[in-house]
Order: sequence, then C-alpha cells, then structure tokens
Amino acid sequence: MWEVDEIKDYLKDNLKPSRYGHTLGVVKTAVELANIYNEDVRKAEIAALCHDAAKNMSSEEMLKIIKDENILLSVDEKNTKELWHSIIAPILGRKIFEIDDEEILSAMRWHTTGKENMSKLEKIIYLADLIEPSRKFEGVEEIRDISRKNLDEAMLKALTHTTMYLLNQGCAVDINSVKARNYLLYNNK
Repeated sequence: MWEVDEIKDYLKDNLKPSRYGHTLGVVKTAVELANIYNEDVRKAEIAALCHDAAKNMSSEEMLKIIKDENILLSVDEKNTKELWHSIIAPILGRKIFEIDDEEILSAMRWHTTGKENMSKLEKIIYLADLIEPSRKFEGVEEIRDISRKNLDEAMLKALTHTTMYLLNQGCAVDINSVKARNYLLYNNK
C-alpha cells in the first residue's frame, strides 16, 4: 500500500484544488471520529484520503472503468453519474494505491450512499465526508455534534438529511441509502 505522502502527491495531481481541500477535511474528521470510536486510525486516514480519488474523472473515463471491470450498475447507479466515483474508488484503491484491505476498500465504496449493516469504518467515512469542516448546510452542526456522541444516531440523522435533500431537489434516492436508513431504524431501538 502506498504511503500517505505518495497518495497525497497523486491526489494533488489528479483532483481540483477545492476537491483536494475537501479530502484533507475528510481525513481530519475521519481521524477524529476513529479516535472517538476506537477504530483503526490508519485505515480511517487511508480510506478518507482515497475516497474521492475518481471524483474529477470524466463520465467517459468512469464508464470505461465500469465496463472494463464488468460492473453491473443498478438502475439508480446507471441514472446517477454522481455515484460512479464511489463505485470506482475501490478499483483505483487496488490498482493504483495497492490497497488490499477490504475494510478500507469497502469504506471507500460506500461513502456516498451508505448501505445496509455498515461497519464502523464505513460509517466514519460516510459521516466524515458529509460533515468535514468546509461543509456548510442547514443541520450540519447538529450532525457534527451527534457524530461525536453516537455513531448510529449520527448516521440516521445524516441519511435522513440527505434523503430529504434529494427528495426536495426532485432527485431519486439510491436504494442502498434507503436500506442503510431502514437498517438503522430497525436495529437501533
């Protein structure tokens, strides 16, 4: 696996400066949450660092990788190009950054939609992406506060917020997000 500085150099060359700044904010937040919840800090740092590695690729480049890797997209994924970077993230993780840790790769994969029965690391990366310091939206401070006290409550709040945002924008909600939210509702009573 590449060292952190090597990954940072790659990202500086392949991401827009604003996306790279966001990434560093996700790393800071993920490390903080990993410390709070007794998660492997290095895994959180690497997953956070690599989560948006494909973000500034063109749709054509991403679609080529998806086809080359024989990835079958769901209806939601086919129709929502904004999800493609997270589908490709673990592929880049393996092929470019030489990551073979499945926990890290899965956290990279599910950072955008979430999924049913998420691991602690997956939750940390999902939340860190949403609440990193440069994020500004109504309700972000509440999610930040909850995330430092109860990971599952923060996930439920975050998934609810994102679902409502998408619905208000007239957008589809990925089925994995619905399943992630429902799983938390059913299993955290």
